[in-house]
Amino acid sequence: MASLFSGQAATSPVHPAAAAGYVGGAVDTYIQGRPEYPAELSTWLGEVAGIRAGSIVVDLGAGTGKFTRLLLALQAETIAVEPVADMLSRLVRDVPGAVGLQGSASSIPLPAASADVVVCAQAFHWFANTAALDEIVRVLRPGGRLVLVWNLRDAQVPWVQRMDRLVNAYEGDVPRFYKGSWRHAFPHAGLGVLQGWEFANAHVGAPEDVILKRVLSTSFISALPQAQRDQVRQDLLDLIADEPALRGRDVVPVPYRTFAFCALKLS
Repeated sequence: MASLFSGQAATSPVHPAAAAGYVGGAVDTYIQGRPEYPAELSTWLGEVAGIRAGSIVVDLGAGTGKFTRLLLALQAETIAVEPVADMLSRLVRDVPGAVGLQGSASSIPLPAASADVVVCAQAFHWFANTAALDEIVRVLRPGGRLVLVWNLRDAQVPWVQRMDRLVNAYEGDVPRFYKGSWRHAFPHAGLGVLQGWEFANAHVGAPEDVILKRVLSTSFISALPQAQRDQVRQDLLDLIADEPALRGRDVVPVPYRTFAFCALKLS
């Protein structure tokens, strides 16, 4: 594996919300507050994305390694690329089975045609542009695949919709999956049609973890001044106290939908 790597590439600027929101103690909140992925997704990664034992997979925008662990469980040779130093440091410490490299979507520190699959989990909306896709296509082998994955809270549930309204009031122009602007990067000349799948998911746990820490780990919430973060926390506590589905419960399920997309590199 070492022969694949060209060293740590210089990274392009990280979005200010990510640069400010994913550092220091916020990394712990991020780890504790993020949901896992549904079991069906592992099957999909094998059957549709073609990930199997020995596949060389780049986890681009890997964060602290939540999705990296899933790839390692499939016995893929996993290269985690992450631009935010604090998150990469935690990944390298906590997920020793992966190779961790500092890099960005516009500068992936790998040679051309070196990866079977590039995965962007909870990340592509940060760098959804032609330059990033050009770079992804560069590192993919002929017939390789680009995989995009997102967990999204199911806002068809009324209390989730209320929580989302509270969060979205602070988002400004921060790119997010649900806004759909990431789709403007497609079609791309080097890739086939981007096909999509959807799975049911849930984040089950204490309200402190699956609601408070999940919201407080959102990039633009984490980057707020302390007084505003405290107000968001209080608003969430008020929501929990007010909603019958949440009030007085030690464990709650937060419903999610998991969206997965796959496109083939064209010859």
